[in-house]
Amino acid sequence: MSALLNCIQAFTHGERPSAEDIEGAFGVLMEGEAGDAEIGGFLVGLAALGEKPEDLAAGARALRARMSGLNAPAGAIDTCGTGGDAKGTYNISTAAALVAAGAGATVAKHGNRAASSKSGSAEVLASLGVALDATPDRVERALTEARVGFLFAPAHHSAVRHVAGARKALRARTVFNLLGPLANPAGAKRQLLGVFAERWIEPVAVALRDLGAERAWVVRGRDGLDELSISGPSDVAELKDGEIRRFTVSPGDAGLPEHDIEAIIGGTPEENAVALRAVLAGETGAYRDIVILNAAAALVISGLAEDLKDGAAQAARSIDSGAARSALETMAKISRGKA
Repeated sequence: MSALLNCIQAFTHGERPSAEDIEGAFGVLMEGEAGDAEIGGFLVGLAALGEKPEDLAAGARALRARMSGLNAPAGAIDTCGTGGDAKGTYNISTAAALVAAGAGATVAKHGNRAASSKSGSAEVLASLGVALDATPDRVERALTEARVGFLFAPAHHSAVRHVAGARKALRARTVFNLLGPLANPAGAKRQLLGVFAERWIEPVAVALRDLGAERAWVVRGRDGLDELSISGPSDVAELKDGEIRRFTVSPGDAGLPEHDIEAIIGGTPEENAVALRAVLAGETGAYRDIVILNAAAALVISGLAEDLKDGAAQAARSIDSGAARSALETMAKISRGKA
């Protein structure tokens, strides 16, 4: 508790606590040893000073130390983003995970219920027949046999429940909105991670480096999407070989046309599931193209594609050959104990 109190005292004087106290304070919060007032004081104080990459890494380390983990094959990638872009689109990173898996990547898809849309990855996958309560051994088997498994965040990060009340009372985004994607339960060291605000692109990339990630793209569309956008440019911070570089990506880089963002606005989990199945069945249009774009990036990060055009070609083949659809069906069956 002393670490948390030290932090709150430092915040009241406008000072930054030591890195040790910040990491210790996160641990106190996640052990359920703090009341809502202390939790709120810590989160608001940290936000007032401005969360730095090392703060994100400290919170992620505390979360990782308390999570229920599982094993994934070497080279696994996660396409989990922060959510919260308030755009209400179809499920893009989830579909991209299936397509990347169909193209040969191993995808440990971490996710949760919706942050700002009607349908998060958990809701749409449940509508597609994936059991959210799949046992760890079933998820591990799916990762091996389907090359994709769904890691439902509440099943792995029970420590977060201790801060739920305080976060709800604050009615504002906090550092916890960024920690989930930084704590993949399977220990995936490659990530395609979309963020809800431009200011987080580089800090999250730095935090991933501090946490031992091998390769990652942290992305945000200029239209506000926490994905690579199909409507125009997206900003990217790439972590590769310990270095971080910034660049922009446009649909044309993958040989894809631009589409208006309105063309990818989704609906209920059931409606989004129908749309996702249609893409996997070969339906063309904006949803297919944005899925291909993001799957292409995942394949580049996985080391399976040379560039976005190569990745897009592989992603299209994954869909058109039925491989992506097969990945979904196999994952769903294994998750339910039917295979």
